[in-house]
Amino acid sequence: MKYKKLLKKIEQGEKMIAGIGNALIDILSHENEDFISRLIGAKGGMTYVGSDYIQQTLSQMMDKPKIVPGGAVCNTMLGIGQLGGKARFVGKRGKDEFGVIFENELIKNHVEPELFISSSPTGRALSIITPDAQRTMFTFLGAASEMLPEEISDSCFHKAAIVFIEGYLLFNRDLIKAALKAAQQCGALIALDLASFTVVEESKEFLNEIVSDYVDILMANEDEARVFTGYSDEMKGLEALSQKVDIAVVKVGKKGSYISYEGEILKIEAKGSGAAIDTTGAGDLWASGFLFGLINGYTLIKCGELGSACGYEVCQVIGANIPEGGWLRIKQDIEQLHKI
Repeated sequence: MKYKKLLKKIEQGEKMIAGIGNALIDILSHENEDFISRLIGAKGGMTYVGSDYIQQTLSQMMDKPKIVPGGAVCNTMLGIGQLGGKARFVGKRGKDEFGVIFENELIKNHVEPELFISSSPTGRALSIITPDAQRTMFTFLGAASEMLPEEISDSCFHKAAIVFIEGYLLFNRDLIKAALKAAQQCGALIALDLASFTVVEESKEFLNEIVSDYVDILMANEDEARVFTGYSDEMKGLEALSQKVDIAVVKVGKKGSYISYEGEILKIEAKGSGAAIDTTGAGDLWASGFLFGLINGYTLIKCGELGSACGYEVCQVIGANIPEGGWLRIKQDIEQLHKI
């Protein structure tokens, strides 16, 4: 199986994880249910909008939003860098101040930047957090949308043992195919996160095609798995996903997560008991812990437990950036995993 191929790569010292996705600045704000009901798009989903819509929505908010670097796979790479792993992020930014901030934050968090530059503005995502900790996203891709298939070469993923691909790239079929082919050519395992149930709804047929042809590790939450497989029962959904890939993951929030490999289903308990403040980045940081564990040869249960620890900590803060205290607790968890 390809997972065993990965373990061999690890033994040979190949521990780079490369991620490709949208380079975005995250704009985060808390609002009530009534505010969300007046906006376009489904609550809990992601809707592409123009920059004017984001500015108009911001003008209606009472509180000043928080601004941080973001993008789903970027969040994952930042987490891997904080954990001490070797990470690279491939994306496209603008020449503006937001673009400079984005690249500097990658370097600050020990992530190697592989960034193409555009004269268009750096992309941004408005994440609105409701009292139930659910996040609803409105995204203006800007420069991120201008990443071209011909810009993706084997060098983007050079020496990567795992390539992690953002599900949002499904809206650019030529680009995601170029990334999949380049990753496969490099001999890396390919991991894909389904990103959002709205993404899956609009890309289901194409998604089936590329998963069967390229993907080794598939991650989804319960909503994404339901839309992709047609099963509302999460275990049936996991089983359907596992028939397509080497390793299948379904994340079920407070109930933890499930990992399927070689016909065996592993139940991973949720970490911690504190109520979530904001679920922004929960899946992204879960992936940080899980992929970091894989690249370091942890058992799949330990990979899931580390993913759970990262996912829990990011839900205790606003945004997808875990503070220093959270990382210290996660690293203590890693020490405990080594003792078991």
